[in-house]
Amino acid sequence: MSSAAPTAPDAAPDQAFRLADQVNRRPRAVRLLAAVRRHRVDLLAALVCAVLAGWVTHGLWPDPAGRTMALNPEDQALYEWFLAVDARALLGDFGLLTDRLNAPDGVNLMANTTVIALGIVFAPVTLLLGAPVTFALIAAANLAGTAFAWYLLFHRALRARRLAAALGGGLCGFGPGMISQTNSHLHMTAQWLVPVIVWLVVRLLRASDPGPTTRDAAGRDRSPGPDRRRMLTSAAGLAAAVTAQVFIGEEVLFLAAVTLLVMAVSYAVADRELARRALPGFAAGLAVAAGLALLVLGYPLWFQFAGPQGVADGMFAPAYFSADLSSWWTVSPLSVAGSDQSARLTTGPAEYNTFLGWPLLLVAAVCAIWAGRRRLVFACVVAGLVMGALSLGPEVVLGGTKTALPGPYRLIGGLPVVDGALPMRFALALLPIIATLLVLAVDRALRSTGRTRRLVPLAVGAALLPIFPTPLPTADRPAVPEFVTGGHWRQCVRPGGVLVPVPLPTPKEPWPMRWATAADAAFGLPEGFFIGPYGRRGKAAMGTFKQPTSALLADVARRGDQPAIGDEQRRQAARDADFWNASCVALTDDAPHAESLRATLEQLYGPATRIADAWIWRV
Repeated sequence: MSSAAPTAPDAAPDQAFRLADQVNRRPRAVRLLAAVRRHRVDLLAALVCAVLAGWVTHGLWPDPAGRTMALNPEDQALYEWFLAVDARALLGDFGLLTDRLNAPDGVNLMANTTVIALGIVFAPVTLLLGAPVTFALIAAANLAGTAFAWYLLFHRALRARRLAAALGGGLCGFGPGMISQTNSHLHMTAQWLVPVIVWLVVRLLRASDPGPTTRDAAGRDRSPGPDRRRMLTSAAGLAAAVTAQVFIGEEVLFLAAVTLLVMAVSYAVADRELARRALPGFAAGLAVAAGLALLVLGYPLWFQFAGPQGVADGMFAPAYFSADLSSWWTVSPLSVAGSDQSARLTTGPAEYNTFLGWPLLLVAAVCAIWAGRRRLVFACVVAGLVMGALSLGPEVVLGGTKTALPGPYRLIGGLPVVDGALPMRFALALLPIIATLLVLAVDRALRSTGRTRRLVPLAVGAALLPIFPTPLPTADRPAVPEFVTGGHWRQCVRPGGVLVPVPLPTPKEPWPMRWATAADAAFGLPEGFFIGPYGRRGKAAMGTFKQPTSALLADVARRGDQPAIGDEQRRQAARDADFWNASCVALTDDAPHAESLRATLEQLYGPATRIADAWIWRV
């Protein structure tokens, strides 16, 4: 008699199913492994971009909520608030006019650089981990994504060798202007869609070209004709990319459009035969793309310029935000070879857009000459000169001294849309333009033999080395009060209501906006840091008018003196609270001159109630 245990009647079928499942999985695993091997170099390039971006922004990562960009903390507070408001789309609580700031008028999100698309995409991260984490992620992802996207474009569209493409992509993603703008300007560093737009434009152009005319055996003219299917798909893709970029960063799209326009005209001049053949189809494709984009963008753009709290003009003085001519051959203070003394040549650490250094400019000029008489080189050189000249603004400045020379910007200054862009940011277009020249030269060298095969890549690498980025400076920032983080604010104001922090937020001191950010913008604030129609005759301005009570409290916070409070001040305080639709006023222990502010508020609104680390007055 056998001593073996009996086999369960369904064991064999189960084993067969498991074997069959393993057999079915194996081809998928093999295909996945093959795909990884096939693209291993591209994956390595993506990893290098991610590591470098993480290194540049690593000062934020130990504690995103407790760290800030030391060179531009105000804008970081603003963008974190933007991200918190955008994330509310996931909760079904979102509109292009938000009531969570500048109560009761609200803020037009389209008129501000709100990176709406990024805020919605990263909404789960914001709601789970907080807006500071989302800010740090996007700051790094913009650098890495832009560099990798340009790398792919150079490698696959230009057919450049990977080394050449990597050098070009690195300059596009980690050039001085990009590193500088990473100081809290998320809308300016989100450029990873620009290579996609460029590729779609080139694809549309190629599809629109019917090809050269030939004669058949019967003597009749023949041509392959345009590829209408590719024209239509290119136009549709271009409309989608442009639409997405509008909700990420309109200024980047504007700069890309101007650059592409200059390059297209230059290319047409250099290749008139191509222009004659492809122009009708190319123009038709662009018209289709524009029409499709306007189906989605028509209302948001109207809302931006003519809707509630919308503005139709720029608020920054072109003469002030113009590039100093000498800054072009100076190395950025945020680069390894830079000096802090060169910071005097620009308006601030977030605008080192022109600081390319003389080695890179010299090598770029040599590469343009050595790359040969190519139409693309000609178009890049013309576009680079035009965009660089426009960055100088309405009057040329040299070494901090105004000259008598008018800048080319005067020709377009004051035009609609143009006045909303800062002249010095035209220089950001030079990064991909110069990168293209370097890629063409390095690729030509790598395909050749002799000394040039090594000499050109080494020269380009040596020119890029001085502008290699250093980690961005960061600093500690105060913790958000426990009154907010602990949810105690709900005892003071209902969700969706208005809480008045003391002192109130301003463009120069927006710190109370971090309260709303930490609460996922669940309550509104009066005044604040934003762009709205509060300038002369409804022109764009930063922030709004201070109400009398707000001005009084700001003066106490600044000086510490307790003003005389009478019946008129109390009546005005009540009127201002009604104007704001406020539910309560809150003062935390870390406010400047907190004791003087508390005494003033008690004279205005009566005895306070203590909740967590805050004093509150229900009004």
